[in-house]
Amino acid sequence: MAEHRARKRFGQNFLSDASVIRRIVDAIRAQPGETMVEIGPGLGAMTAPLVERLGHMHVIEIDRDLIARLKQRYAPEQLTIHEGDALAFDFAALGPDLRVVGNLPYNISTPLLFHLAGFAEGVRDMHFMLQKEVVERMVAEPDTPDYGRLSVMLQVRFAMASIFDVPPGAFRPEPRVTSSIVRMVPLPADRPAPDDEALFARIVAAAFGQRRKTLRNTLREFLTDPDFEALSIDPGLRGERLTVADYIAIANHVHRKQ
Repeated sequence: MAEHRARKRFGQNFLSDASVIRRIVDAIRAQPGETMVEIGPGLGAMTAPLVERLGHMHVIEIDRDLIARLKQRYAPEQLTIHEGDALAFDFAALGPDLRVVGNLPYNISTPLLFHLAGFAEGVRDMHFMLQKEVVERMVAEPDTPDYGRLSVMLQVRFAMASIFDVPPGAFRPEPRVTSSIVRMVPLPADRPAPDDEALFARIVAAAFGQRRKTLRNTLREFLTDPDFEALSIDPGLRGERLTVADYIAIANHVHRKQ
């Protein structure tokens, strides 16, 4: 087959450095018989060593040329190919104890992470390559410049760790940014959780919608001064000063009021 040209509209940058690939696959620690799905296998740089370890895996791919290559390379008993957009994929359909991996396209990484969070209960773990600055936002601590809506919305569901960085030279074509590998493990079912997840999401979005404004202004739709007092939260603070636990407490307080 002719050489595949990376497509900008799919955010394609193909991993090509053998030592980096080996390091990622070692970090994933795939075992035979596990249920694993790879988002955007591309030219199969990670797919090949993972199939070798697992025996069989699932992949989600939107590019028909790449799908044709995968079908040519792998037998159906090795690889189940799901053609389509990962943003619309029902990950629960693959069964429980799912492991998810992928080099996520930079242009859809944030909405895709939010989509995947909805399936956390059926997932064992996730390993992704993302833009380094996105991973820094995901794992950021309160009261730091990178801490924001993405941090809170993911940390309420997952324990996360940045494992190592991947330089632009590990890809073809080279992206303009450094990437990082992140590990995401769903928190246990008995974790502190919001009673109303949609309300929690609205409150977090409001708190970080205008970062320079205080909570008294950003959350005035939800909280009065007596509410702040009942929660022991200073309304003069900004959103990035609050912990995930603080946001859960606010959301549950508002939910009970309603």
